Amino acid sequence: MISFIISLIILIGGYFTYGAFVAKVFGVDPSRPTPVKTKADGVDYVELPTWKIFLIQFLNIAGLGPIFGAIMGIMYGPAAFLWIVFGTIFAGAVHDYLSGMLSLRSGGASLPEIVGDQLGSKVKMLMRVFALLLMILVGAVFVYNPADLLAMLTPDHLDRIFWICVIFIYYMAATLLPIDKLIGKLYPLFGIALLFMAIGIMAMLFVHADSVPEVWHQFYNHKPDPEANPIFPMMFVSIACGAISGFHATQSPMMARCLSNEKYGRPIFYGAMVTEGIVALIWAAAAVAFTGGYGELQEFLGNGSPAVLVNDLSKSWLGTFGGILAILGVIAAPITSGDTALRSARLIAADFMGYEQKKIASRLMVSVPIFILCFCIMLMPYDALWRYFAWCNQVLAVFTLWTLSVWLVRHRKTFYITLIPAMFMTAVTVTYIFFAPEGFGLLSENLLGILPSYEFALAIGLSVTLLFTFMFMRFVRATRENIKLAD
Repeated sequence: MISFIISLIILIGGYFTYGAFVAKVFGVDPSRPTPVKTKADGVDYVELPTWKIFLIQFLNIAGLGPIFGAIMGIMYGPAAFLWIVFGTIFAGAVHDYLSGMLSLRSGGASLPEIVGDQLGSKVKMLMRVFALLLMILVGAVFVYNPADLLAMLTPDHLDRIFWICVIFIYYMAATLLPIDKLIGKLYPLFGIALLFMAIGIMAMLFVHADSVPEVWHQFYNHKPDPEANPIFPMMFVSIACGAISGFHATQSPMMARCLSNEKYGRPIFYGAMVTEGIVALIWAAAAVAFTGGYGELQEFLGNGSPAVLVNDLSKSWLGTFGGILAILGVIAAPITSGDTALRSARLIAADFMGYEQKKIASRLMVSVPIFILCFCIMLMPYDALWRYFAWCNQVLAVFTLWTLSVWLVRHRKTFYITLIPAMFMTAVTVTYIFFAPEGFGLLSENLLGILPSYEFALAIGLSVTLLFTFMFMRFVRATRENIKLAD
């Protein structure tokens, strides 16, 4: 329990110290008009209270990651606690804050437009397609688990298929209606349920303090097959939303279009990510404490899904009423990420097509193809969808971190705050795609009959990282020389 308390203090302290430093590096200007002041349209550019924007941002980025990802990721051992804490402070929250603030400075532009402005038109086109497909993939992935949980809580005739249809209809409404009509009214209620869950489970951790793992105990990989699941890179992809997630950068522009002042950026963007890190920390510790140990947790997950664990843990620790509220929070998290993912898909498509979105006919023209494609993707096996989503999610984080690094260099700001996370996540994602069975390893096995070795994948990952770093440092030198000439 000592490890948990220290981790909690570091996360909260990170917001007030490193978060303030990152905001200073960016250079907040409270007198600068925000997009909602200059582009208000009553649909997407709608000024909302700061507390509502925080809850919407928190629920947008939360999804299943800090809960299910943490439950499965803790099987990598105490290293998971370290990644959640330090990944959140130095990578995830920096990524979320700067991407949100850069969108704010760019008139509420969506992520592909921001990336393209810094990395060029060819990258912009690639990012438009990649981000759009990822948003649709998120919408498809985040239907299944809340549907399963709702089916557990309702009569048998209200089965999984019924709830999938209900959730998808809600997705369509949330995508099309003005942001203050549905999302702005429901999210505060969902947010209260999710925060109640986190506070309730954390309180029960102190009751079961003896069962909460310590970082300095059993510091090794607890996966059944650690050679096939090495901590690097597998853990850093499995625990994404609880530390760093590229998906978050696609959600921030939505809130950038509703923010009334730049000074609120740190509590909303950096603060929401720290809050998510705390939720991930709570569920990682609770999963081990509730089941009785790493081995018992693995056995539980082998006989049931994380959704079953969440259901059993919530009812056991919080009672019937508390358990229902906690489960509603867990149900709300993925649904409120899925609906805003499709809304982001609409905004991304509208931005590069040049379609104004004030009229419902324009929104339908952009949204209908998105809904059809999302429904088709939902027919794919869930496990495959989740694995590819996880990798694509972290690839997007890599693109965003390199983009932010370029912007910081061009504006003569301290770029190491994003360069170091960019280098690390590049090594993670490249190593993963060459090593993981669903990556190039699958292609190699089919063509050559062998899987690439871990050492080979790691060498490729480090080599690509060094190449990107070399290219970036050349850009730094060239930019500084151009600045000197201009001065």
